[in-house]
Amino acid sequence: MLNIVLFGPPGAGKGTQSEILIAKYNLIHLSTGDIFRANIKGETELGKLAKSYMDKGELVPDSVTISMLQAEVEKREDAKGFIFDGFPRTSAQANALDAFLSIKQTSITCMLALEVGESELKDRLLNRAKTSGRADDADPNIIQNRIDVYNRETAPVAEYYKAQGKYKGIDGIGSIEEISARLFAAIETTSVS
Repeated sequence: MLNIVLFGPPGAGKGTQSEILIAKYNLIHLSTGDIFRANIKGETELGKLAKSYMDKGELVPDSVTISMLQAEVEKREDAKGFIFDGFPRTSAQANALDAFLSIKQTSITCMLALEVGESELKDRLLNRAKTSGRADDADPNIIQNRIDVYNRETAPVAEYYKAQGKYKGIDGIGSIEEISARLFAAIETTSVS
């Protein structure tokens, strides 16, 4: 089973590249944002619990997030693998994900980290704002804050996968096709468990 953590700061190209990887390797895309929205809209017990935290402006606890992810994985027993998007964001989440996957007799194959410099990220996000209408991509102060939050809170989880020998830094500069080719090469040189 091929299980990938696709990683990188806002604007690195995770959304674009995840679609390409999903199509090439027949993977299931697990986006925590999508899972939260679906559970809240469907008024599941986990969705109601998550919403109670979000309504107070609090982070949803790891245990709730992991439970939602587990439910999604359980629904897809015949999956060839998963791309985890937006998760894990902390070492504690990575540890919880490993524990869950080991019960399923699988593990994370690799963390593919798209590496893009900060000035390029800012340019990409400002350009994306023009085409997507996303207000959070149009404000340079919000962009800087998102990058700062990523560097402070999320980037350290890469150390967790480096310690396991599963981290693969991928140059995120170039055409979509060039970056995809680098991702394919990284996956194909990784042993699949």
